[in-house]
This record gives sequence, structure tokens and C-alpha cells, in this order.
Amino acid sequence: MTATNVSGPADVREPTDADRDAAARAALYSLLARAFDHPDEELHAAAVDGSLETEAAEYVDRSALAVSIPALTTTENYESMAARYNGLFTIGHAEYTDRTDGSLETEGPPVPLYEFRYRDASWDDVNGDLARAYDYFGVSVDAERRDHHDNILLELEFAAYLGRREALGETDAARARRDLLDRHLEPFTKGVFDRLEDLDGGVYTGLAQLAWNVVTADRDALYAALDEADGGDASG
Repeated sequence: MTATNVSGPADVREPTDADRDAAARAALYSLLARAFDHPDEELHAAAVDGSLETEAAEYVDRSALAVSIPALTTTENYESMAARYNGLFTIGHAEYTDRTDGSLETEGPPVPLYEFRYRDASWDDVNGDLARAYDYFGVSVDAERRDHHDNILLELEFAAYLGRREALGETDAARARRDLLDRHLEPFTKGVFDRLEDLDGGVYTGLAQLAWNVVTADRDALYAALDEADGGDASG
């Protein structure tokens, strides 16, 4: 994801506790985006030695979110972790529907990393809504990446980007993140977690649970804070 207009007059403000909280939440989303990308050896090492779990816990501690940290460790070697990622998220499954005539039915991976696969809404509606939000805040999908707007990495990176802008004092960014979480990432991360719970997801089950926990807690906190700022009912 390519970002523009990420700095401005707000950069020179003395950061408040709320700003630091928003920055910590942004760091959590960045960590989750990195963790849901195809694993490299650095991520694998962090999952093996526990530093992935420690990093997540440190960001939660810096924020005002009450989020429990599930286990984010693995004893798998790198090749096994990469194979698990491919089997869960990228490789489709094929099966013969009628072995007498050899007909073959193909479907996607058991845990797709695209939001529309977990929604009643159409692909056009989900991706169009996200495209408008990305464009409004001056970000776009990298040309080299050529991915759909509803890829989980892009949505998590966008949540992180909005958190950084909120940390610079932009209230509109906080409202946009609340809407992103409520309309997109909450049902998305819940769907991913539910599927992984039914499978042998290894460390990715814990990562999906953490993503859902963070998204839900952040969304609820934003509703309360923004309702209070608007002088309304914070019950949400």
C-alpha cells in the first residue's frame, strides 16, 4: 500500500497520552499485517523464540486496550510453517465429485484472506467501499502488488495508517478507523478466526484470535470516545 500526505502541521504537536495510545494501536495493526503475510525467516524466528508474542504484548501495554494475548509461538521449522501458511491461505483444494466420470471440482483455500468471502455483500460492494476509503485518505494499492482492496494485509495496513494519522491529531482518521473496523475488519477477522479454530492452524489460530480481539476492543473504544467527544451516548 502506497501512502501520501502522512505528515503535516500536526507533526510538531507535543504528543498526548491519547496520541501515544493511537500510535500503539497502529503498531499492533502493523504487526498483524506482517504476521499474515507469507512468513519469512525473521517472522518464523520471532514465533519460535517468543519475541512475536512479546512484541504484541508490549504494544497492548502501551495502549489503553484491554486485550488478552493468545499463544503466538511455534515449534515448527521454517519450511513447515511456510507450508502451513500455504495450505491454509493460498492453496486451493480439488476433489472428484463423481469418480465414475472423472469430473473435478476445485475450490479456494480453506481460509481465504479476502473479506468478501466472509460476507453476504458482493465483491464489488466490499472492494468499492474500501477503494473509496483508501482514495479519500490518499493511499492506494502498490502497482507491483496488484491485489484486491479486501486483502487482509491491506485492510490491516490501512488500520495502522489511520492510527498513525490519529496519533498526529486527526479526528477524521479515528472516525474512519472506527468505520473500517465496524464495517469490514470485525466480521472479517471473526470469520478467519472461526475457520482456523476448526482447523489445525498452529500459530495462525492465535494470530487470528489476537486480530479479532484487537479489532473488537479498538472498535468499542472508538465508539465510546467519539460518542463522548460528540456529546452523545457512549453506550454505542
